[in-house]
Amino acid sequence: MNDSPAQESLHSRYGLTPLINAAGSFTPLGVSRSSAHVAHSAALALQSFFVMNELQALASDRLSAFSGCEAAAVTHCVSAAITQAVAACIAGTDAEAVANLPETKGRANAVVIPAGHCVNYGHPLVTDIRLAGATVIQAGTREACSLRNIEQALDQPGACCLLLVSSRLTTFQDLDTRGAVTAARTRGIPVVIDGAAQDMRIPDLLGTGADAVLVSAHKYLASPTAGLVLGTQAFVERFRAQETGIGRAMKPSKEAIVGVLAALEERQAMDPVAWRQQQDRKVVKAVALLGACTGIQASAEPDPVGMPFQRVRVRFLKGAAAARAVAQTLKAGNPSIWVMEHQLDQGAILLELVALSEEEVQQLVEAIGSAWTALASR
Repeated sequence: MNDSPAQESLHSRYGLTPLINAAGSFTPLGVSRSSAHVAHSAALALQSFFVMNELQALASDRLSAFSGCEAAAVTHCVSAAITQAVAACIAGTDAEAVANLPETKGRANAVVIPAGHCVNYGHPLVTDIRLAGATVIQAGTREACSLRNIEQALDQPGACCLLLVSSRLTTFQDLDTRGAVTAARTRGIPVVIDGAAQDMRIPDLLGTGADAVLVSAHKYLASPTAGLVLGTQAFVERFRAQETGIGRAMKPSKEAIVGVLAALEERQAMDPVAWRQQQDRKVVKAVALLGACTGIQASAEPDPVGMPFQRVRVRFLKGAAAARAVAQTLKAGNPSIWVMEHQLDQGAILLELVALSEEEVQQLVEAIGSAWTALASR
């Protein structure tokens, strides 16, 4: 594996499994790699004291300038941000109500969410909602949700929030998001969008008119673990008010906030055209090499929700059993190679190459070719 010396030392020192992550910003694999600048900044933070409210205020200023929102806050992760955002919708800035959560004491506490947005990303998203003391009203079905479905759910007694999810994990992608946001806002109900892996689409998500957009800082921004809350000044004030209640358990660390600031500096200095060309080159290379293997069809596949990069779809002509066998062989290797497995039933694996070096892409392709050759020869 083409790790840095520090990474090699950690795997060796602690007897940990070396791996190549072609599964994307995947939490069970540690999500992402931070740059040397981000890692150094976080290390400096660990050796320093700060007035934490000053760090949060600085982060709000920098994140607002970066995204165009009115105000922002940093919390532990997006899962925590969902719970804290729901708490903000229930308790607001009322100190007694904040302290009482998850006991809602007669306050409006129903969160409306499209049924197809009740995703499971390691645990059910609705668990994050219920942790704040909220109940869940599912709009529509797993297959579809119309604007009328949203309006009917919002009109039920006790609705305090509309939560929408922007993710490839949702079971449909054609929701009228702007219409849903407008329907909630005209009823005085705040709207929160969970866009965890969507930091490159923040302007689009904020453009819906939502009160808050939640994104992960440790996915494609590659900071230490942190959730970013980008929204209106009023919503962020309500969100931060929860820090004296259940939000206390979700607080960000000093190294996380400093790491976010460093990651933002790098993102703002990045040439997006050159970055995308670099990603495209890796995809083209992998498609060409894998497509040359008899019995494999390789193609580029766009991100389903519009992130600016492609993945590689590798389809095995022997079907689902072959795809599963290749995925298992890759995972059992040294280094262990993890791929996206949600299309195994279609006889395919997907490869996300964003975090991989050219050398790792080559190693990945060779490992797939070897696993397939061994399987096909049986």
